[in-house]
Amino acid sequence: MAVRGAIQLRPFMWEMIPDYRLGHMSGRSSGFRDSWLAQRAAVMAGSGGCCAEVYSCIFDYNTPRIALIKSRKVGLLNRVIQLLILAYVIGWVFVWEKGYQDFDSVVSSVTLKVKGVAVTNTSDLGYRIWDVADYVLPAQQENAFFVMTNLILTPNQTQGRCPELPDTSTVCISDQNCTLDYVGTHSNGVQTGRCVAYDKSVKTCEVKAWCPVENDTTVPKPAFLRAAENFTVLIKNNIWYPKFNFSKRNILQNISAEYLKNCVYDREKHPFCPIFRLGSLVEEAGESFKDMAVLGGVMGIQISWNCDLDKKHTYCVPKYSIRRLDNREFDHNVSPGYNFRFAKYYKDSNDVESRTLMKIYGIRFDILVFGTAGKFDIIPTMINIGSGVALLGVATVLCDIIVFHCFKKRYYYREKKYKHVEDYEELGDNGTYGSNP
Repeated sequence: MAVRGAIQLRPFMWEMIPDYRLGHMSGRSSGFRDSWLAQRAAVMAGSGGCCAEVYSCIFDYNTPRIALIKSRKVGLLNRVIQLLILAYVIGWVFVWEKGYQDFDSVVSSVTLKVKGVAVTNTSDLGYRIWDVADYVLPAQQENAFFVMTNLILTPNQTQGRCPELPDTSTVCISDQNCTLDYVGTHSNGVQTGRCVAYDKSVKTCEVKAWCPVENDTTVPKPAFLRAAENFTVLIKNNIWYPKFNFSKRNILQNISAEYLKNCVYDREKHPFCPIFRLGSLVEEAGESFKDMAVLGGVMGIQISWNCDLDKKHTYCVPKYSIRRLDNREFDHNVSPGYNFRFAKYYKDSNDVESRTLMKIYGIRFDILVFGTAGKFDIIPTMINIGSGVALLGVATVLCDIIVFHCFKKRYYYREKKYKHVEDYEELGDNGTYGSNP
């Protein structure tokens, strides 16, 4: 080993070491080197070119040169980069991202039960009581439920001929303005080719349809079932992590039957109560139930299960968040809300099939369940430790790049005929050059 100023070299590639240098290396001699090179040359000469390459590839072993640079600046830079890498591996990978755990996604099922009673008194229906069988349509949905809040009612419809609802395409002056068997995109029936009076001032094309046709140009305001904001829904959510064989439900073990009868979800007072007031759900999302009830909408109830199974299972609890999914754009309010049509069929006293058509507006609540569970596993732990150790090599690479580009004037070739670095000059910390003897 030869020490030159501040640079310590460990040359292991004997072909690259000149003869006059081997004399200065302890335990090495030029005769030993010549013997080794002669032996290798004999092997290479006695084999074909291809075999020699294969032999060299299998049996030769190369080692890099190692240089010890005694510079406080370079050494400090190397340690700073290593500390940053350690902070990333420990702080981000292991502490924040829990790189020592294996993870699994949640498998979930949801069942729902809505309760509440409302009273209406209108000219079409009179005094009427509405219970859950009347306003929850359909009775069951997958991870969702719909509550009717507004209604346009067209009673006693029968199939026959009647004037179409007036609009730009149906208003007429004579039969020439109507086309036989024509069906428009928004038609209520098939045109007969006749122009008939809709009322005293307007004529429209006659259609074969359920008569009288529905008139939905005016939506009731305030909403027909505005009392729906006081309805409640019980959400029962069961989750399972198959990889860890862990299951739980949102009705926690400390919730009693008596508590369940009286509690209503509140973010501060009752954060784990599974019973929700509909009006509070809408308000939680920053919306007004009275405004939303007129045209309807879609709400999302998000249930998040993020569990650390290395801790007690009692810490694995649901977190609820609510938001509106059909975001209203007030500057582009085209086709807002949520509605559909539903009919109840019957036969009158003359055995004629009739129906009551209902255009129903309401709020659909979607239950969205998310979650992951983590538990310690040796395999991801070792993988992340190995990755962290490998990243520490980046510090050496970065320092080599910086030394080459920023301090390359400190080192130069002296023995050009061997095409490798033999002697160095280093710019010391005091800013002066020092040369090798």
